[in-house]
Amino acid sequence: MTINYTHPSQFEPLLPQKRMEELLELAQAITAVCLSLQSILHKTTAETVAQLLRAMNSYYSNKIEGHSTHPVNIVRGLQKDFSQTPEIAQLQRLALAHIDAEVEIEAWVKNDPLFSPFTAEGICRIHAALYRRLPVADRAIEQNRIVEPGLLRTADVSVGHHIPPSYKAISAFLTRYEQVYADPSASLDKQLVKIACAHHRLAWIHPFLDGNGRVTRLATHAALYQHFTSGLWSVCRGLARTQKDYYLQLEGADEPRRGDLDGRGNLTEAGLADFCHYFLSVCFDQVNFMRKMLDLETIRQRISALLIYRNALDPQVRREAELPLHYMFTAGALTRGEFKQMTGLGDKVAQKLLSHLLTVGLVESESRVGPVRFALPLSALQFYFPDLYPEAATQLEENEKNNW
Repeated sequence: MTINYTHPSQFEPLLPQKRMEELLELAQAITAVCLSLQSILHKTTAETVAQLLRAMNSYYSNKIEGHSTHPVNIVRGLQKDFSQTPEIAQLQRLALAHIDAEVEIEAWVKNDPLFSPFTAEGICRIHAALYRRLPVADRAIEQNRIVEPGLLRTADVSVGHHIPPSYKAISAFLTRYEQVYADPSASLDKQLVKIACAHHRLAWIHPFLDGNGRVTRLATHAALYQHFTSGLWSVCRGLARTQKDYYLQLEGADEPRRGDLDGRGNLTEAGLADFCHYFLSVCFDQVNFMRKMLDLETIRQRISALLIYRNALDPQVRREAELPLHYMFTAGALTRGEFKQMTGLGDKVAQKLLSHLLTVGLVESESRVGPVRFALPLSALQFYFPDLYPEAATQLEENEKNNW
């Protein structure tokens, strides 16, 4: 039987009361690791990591939607090097729009007290931040319709077995969504449970003609950013790496109430609780993974392993770079003179080493004479952060086969 969703009461419950204690306990464990993670890195290194994760998020969000954009193509897009193959170039533009939208959304979280990812206005702003960066041709969908940035859908749709609310009722559903989830005074643990619930319920409402999955993940990114991730870990990575379970859990929470013991709302409370437990488990895995990857006790060993490997292939990447690279990771940028001094090499040899590291992307600088800082090129990730972004470890030569 197809249900015609026209009233917000039809997507209750919005919080799973029966398993709330269990979910709050898991959320508390996540929050504790988040707080410790945020105190580890120097702000310069933290921004470098966050920049990498934005590109990674665009890759994984596209992958969830069935559009695989090779990480190398994303990097080339960031360098304004677009493929001559239209399909690849379109995916590059979409990836860049996602990255730039994340940057803008993070700025709202930090600087705009009126922004909330739990309001209709905030959700529409997120959709607009993504879609206004795309040319009209990239916003075209079936039936020759064009997706307008930030505009709620004006037609009824079906999504697999799910029939979302009537377009005429979307505003009412979003009002109820805001009433339940937009409560900044809630404890961090309760906020985390609400973010998990909101992720499903926003996808269930399906407020836009297109881009609902991406907007839901961007809204979740915004909700997690201030108190939980600071851009240093990604739930999107975990959702993509458990994509089958992600879809199954979303579908399970779509179901109607399963009987008198399944809450009092129209939808299944047990299904919503299962989704929340899955979502929070993904968060727990991801924040602990990044806590391990960013461990200051072992990063020097990983830097050393990279230099040994690269030196065998390219003698200009000298192992004397280990100390200044480790220092920049832990304490931030160095002047060029400080970098050269830390190598223990003569001035000319140290200058040649630094110039080569800049060329191959192991360090970076905003100017030709300015300070240098730690960099995270794709080619280094398999050493610095093993398994973080394994798709990026593919050699550049392999990508040349992709009709560039």
